[in-house]
Amino acid sequence: MPGRRRPRRPLVLTILALLLTACSTPGGSDTAQDGGQVHLTFWSALRGTQEVVDEYNRSQDKVRVDFQQVPSGAQGGYAKLSNAARAGNAPDVATIEYPQLPGFAIDGVPRDLTGLLPDSVRRKILPQALDLTTLDGRIYAVPVDIEPMMFFYRKDVFTKYGIPVPKTWAEFESSARKLKKAEPGSRIASFFTNGSLHMAGFAWQAGAQWFRTAQDTWRISMTDAPTRKVAAYWQRLVDEDLVRVEPVDSQQWRAHLRSGETVGYTAGAWAAGSLMNSTPSGKGKWAIAPLPQWDPDKPSLGTQGGSTFTVTKDSHHPKEALDFITWMVTSPEALRAKLSSGISSAYPAVPALVPVARKEMDTAYYGGQDIFGLFQQSAGLISPRWQWGPRMTSTITSVEDGFAKAGAGSGTVVGALREGQRRTLPDLKSLGLSVTTH
Repeated sequence: MPGRRRPRRPLVLTILALLLTACSTPGGSDTAQDGGQVHLTFWSALRGTQEVVDEYNRSQDKVRVDFQQVPSGAQGGYAKLSNAARAGNAPDVATIEYPQLPGFAIDGVPRDLTGLLPDSVRRKILPQALDLTTLDGRIYAVPVDIEPMMFFYRKDVFTKYGIPVPKTWAEFESSARKLKKAEPGSRIASFFTNGSLHMAGFAWQAGAQWFRTAQDTWRISMTDAPTRKVAAYWQRLVDEDLVRVEPVDSQQWRAHLRSGETVGYTAGAWAAGSLMNSTPSGKGKWAIAPLPQWDPDKPSLGTQGGSTFTVTKDSHHPKEALDFITWMVTSPEALRAKLSSGISSAYPAVPALVPVARKEMDTAYYGGQDIFGLFQQSAGLISPRWQWGPRMTSTITSVEDGFAKAGAGSGTVVGALREGQRRTLPDLKSLGLSVTTH
């Protein structure tokens, strides 16, 4: 694409969007030229997607969606998508998580949807979710779900020892000490050595802005004052053995949850379903609470998890592709089909679908708690000030290398974040971006 790389390329993606429109809009009609059925290709790693596609294909006969399940993660579906886009044969529709979207947008993979997405659809989407898919005023994807961070806890253990469910981070630390004293083998939660996105959510809640844009420049500040406060807090919990230090989703972490040696979990709302699947013996013992706050008078939240659907630059049927996405994101039928595949607690980006999710999900595991009502309240507290960086996959890897060292006692939490920032800079500069650090 001519002009894509330059010594001082504006970060703001408007110029990129114009270039993409000029060089990637397919020629010909957006519908099947022979008047026949339009075929769309769709790649996703999201659970339940096959059921959603099957329902869509049954619901009408003008469009046929061919679905391909791809692996999750950087070395799976994302690598496949990047390679396909470079070869000019990306699928019509793809799933991209929020942190990776800016990088794909800079690489020219998603189509600019700003002029295609109807206002009637935009108004249905939670504004904070749409903000995360909007780069320099241009929309590059449609949010599927948004996952406010929550606190999952063993209600029976907290009740047994008279430990209050913490409403602030100061109370969280106090509760951690009480639990350790009452049950020396148990811990209130874990510091995840592979939890860079958890840490991002904590920093986001505290008011951090790791990445932002100003005057055609990316400004990176992964150790700003709010982040340092959060890092120091978790460092103290680690140093004083008030939390476990282990990777999330590891065998030892799951074993500690099942045995009751770990009685709490901080994660996005989606984790409610995951916990039900992985720890069935916990039925009736677990409950969900709002994430502790730094200042309860000024509540705020970050997210952990969440995905988007995008129409790629290679699609020859962008209108039909966006219509399909809109159906998946806004229709009760699509959500019911997704939930029919098994346990799912992802909080929909369209709040009007909450009653559907509430009706379809059996919350007996959490004692019948209205978890979607709680998620809805928490989603409204998500701060709109956050922006993900252009190369989050690389940033995540760098930070987690440092977290592993911090967990082993040979590094610090803030040192890991500082090193993550340092190692991110060459990646951004290699893209021709103007970058400053703070």
